[in-house]
Amino acid sequence: MEKILSPSILACDFLNLGKEIKKVELSGAKYIHIDVMDGVFVPNISFGMPIISSVRKITNLVLDVHLMITDPYRYIDEFVKCGADIITFHYESETHENIKKTIELIKKHNKKVGISVKPGTDIEEIYKYLYDVDMVLVMTVEPGFGGQSFNYDMIDKIEKLRKYITSHNLNIDIEVDGGINDKTIQLVSKAGANVFVLGTAFFGSKENISAEDILKKAINNE
Repeated sequence: MEKILSPSILACDFLNLGKEIKKVELSGAKYIHIDVMDGVFVPNISFGMPIISSVRKITNLVLDVHLMITDPYRYIDEFVKCGADIITFHYESETHENIKKTIELIKKHNKKVGISVKPGTDIEEIYKYLYDVDMVLVMTVEPGFGGQSFNYDMIDKIEKLRKYITSHNLNIDIEVDGGINDKTIQLVSKAGANVFVLGTAFFGSKENISAEDILKKAINNE
């Protein structure tokens, strides 16, 4: 699977959003990760459609939108209009019936579908949806706040998920989000993840970052 870097603008300097997006482009990263929080599903509020629309106007990079909200089905049409390319919603935020409806609606718009799980959710609970999604986002911290420490217990979950995907000949990305840096990226890559969300580790650096250099560290450890 192709290794992809997805810097999270949750950790960027919003006073200089345009410059921060340019930093992502110059790094060679292919995705921009956008965390949408509603203060209900998670105990924090981030940003919504206006920010996504603004980012869409200034970049052609893939907008990797992570919805940490209740009842995401209601808002899919709006996030598509804003320019989202990948829409990931949480397994824990919907009923089984609404999960299927949400997946179908995203696919109807010809966008990629992601399903995410919190650290406490058994990965086997989402196996039945793997045949209809493009990506699984494994949270390696509790969703809601940036800058948390990596949960090493999630490595086994990533390994188990990749083994299932491979054994059933599925073509699905595994994305990881939470505490990913130049050290932990090696661990999750070896476990089977291939899309890496970096927040503080990317935007907190004063140096020019090369996505290629970061991804080489991940690949060389396998």
